[in-house]
Order: sequence, then structure tokens, then C-alpha cells
Amino acid sequence: MSKKAFTLHQDKQGLIWDLMLYIPTVAALLGLSASFWFQNNPYLSYLLLFLGSFFAIAGTNRILKTRLMILPKSPIALEVNLDGKWVNIKLRSGQSIELIKQVKFFRDLSGKSVGLSGIDGTGRLQQFVFHKGQFILEKEYDALTKVFIKA
Repeated sequence: MSKKAFTLHQDKQGLIWDLMLYIPTVAALLGLSASFWFQNNPYLSYLLLFLGSFFAIAGTNRILKTRLMILPKSPIALEVNLDGKWVNIKLRSGQSIELIKQVKFFRDLSGKSVGLSGIDGTGRLQQFVFHKGQFILEKEYDALTKVFIKA
């Protein structure tokens, strides 16, 4: 069974894109929440505060985990067998996770990121997102997608 290995790197271009997306969104939601609070519309204010908080947490996680790869659970390398039924993912913490069952591959419509999910050896469902900018060469990203498209 032959394998293909990929090393991941920080995605600085994607980081800028995410910052341009999340900062104005969170600021607008929190600003609108404050505005509705002072207009005596607390229920709408609570909803917008929740949405702003949710986007702040989701954006921070996305930036720290997939773009900068700082968190201990951030993937830094992956190894895939060529039939697409087994994936080994190395995390920043040094831990390796093997997806051995129900390995599924998901592409977004723009073709700039992919998702991998599967069940590890302990029976837990694991999910990972990889961005095109994390690969040194675009050919590596294309090679990863081709492994799962033909599988």
C-alpha cells in the first residue's frame, strides 16, 4: 500500500482574508447589539450579542488552528494512502491521529479548502480542515484532492 505525505505551513494570505472577514462582522454585530440595547429592544440585542460572540470564537479558532497552526490540536502534516481509505494526521502537540474508518473528503465550491473526517482507532469521529495556502505548492493540494476524487 503506497502513501503520499504532505507537510503543512502557515497560511498568511488566508489569515489576512479571515481577518478582513471576521473583524468587521464581529464589530458590526456587537455595535448593532449595543444600539438595540439602548433602544430598549433587549431581545434583539441578546441575539446579536450571541451572534457576535459566536463569530468571534469561531473566527479566533479558525485563525489560530488552521491559518497560524498555533494550537496543540492543529494539524502540521498528513499522510494518505493512495486509495483514500486511511489518513494519518500529525498534530502540533506531537500526537498522531489515524483515520481508519469512514474516511470522507469534502471540497468547498471555490476549491480553496477541503475537509477530512473519519473515525480514529478509539471510535471517535475526527474532523479537519485544510486550506490550499497551507501547502507549499499548489500541485501538492491538487494531489491530495486527486487521491480522494478517484477513490
